[in-house]
Amino acid sequence: MAQPLLRLKNLSKRFVTKDRVIEAIRDISIDVAAGEFLTMVGPSGCGKSTILNIVAGLMRPSSGSVEVNGVPINGVTRDIGYVTQQHNLMPWRTLIDNVAFPLEMAGVAKSERHDRAMQLIGMTGLGGFENVYPHELSGGMRQRGNIIRTLIYSPKVILMDEPFGPLDAQTRAILQDQLLELWAHTGVTIIFITHDLHEAIGLGDRVALLSAHPGQLVRFDPVPLPRPRDIFRMHDNQEFRQLYDSIWNELERQVLNKEAAA
Repeated sequence: MAQPLLRLKNLSKRFVTKDRVIEAIRDISIDVAAGEFLTMVGPSGCGKSTILNIVAGLMRPSSGSVEVNGVPINGVTRDIGYVTQQHNLMPWRTLIDNVAFPLEMAGVAKSERHDRAMQLIGMTGLGGFENVYPHELSGGMRQRGNIIRTLIYSPKVILMDEPFGPLDAQTRAILQDQLLELWAHTGVTIIFITHDLHEAIGLGDRVALLSAHPGQLVRFDPVPLPRPRDIFRMHDNQEFRQLYDSIWNELERQVLNKEAAA
């Protein structure tokens, strides 16, 4: 069996406060194959973002380890890209200069980095807006810029923490469709956190469900829908409905468990 690209091994994280120890996640082990699109759902506060922060090298686990191609991750690395809800585009830079910024930092010549930025800008329907500033773009356009700014330096893994959360339903669907096109084009490995089970199933090769606090893996479900997917119509597919109902029943139980413990 081929070695996974990304391996999370027995990750646990505890936060120490003045009067108690808070256990955020417990014994999380996940193998992610190269090119896989893994989605992750669970009750609010179950530690999903904590997992991503550890994988990104922004936070050390209390125990366990993270490896990329068998090499331990002990800090921030260009092998791991991170996309959050906030676009974080620099307001004084145009779209093309925002997207090309990682290549500028790597010393890539302006003509080359602009060529690569324009290719991604065109793929996401932003052609004609390359010289526009972030405040002149819609929220969905800014988030597209945020995503392709991460893609441009070709990380092995991209972590996405509810990147479409603040957007309206129509814009979300359009960006989901474009993300699938970008993923198919680049072959990058993605871990995508969402509270939207429709989104998790629609995007993912597998869906990981976490328990209520402290977060533990409850189940993995492969998504049986073929690719490429019609993000706008797949919800009517019988296999989609069956998988949704199965995961939802367990997710609802975990949410109720959390409320009962509160």
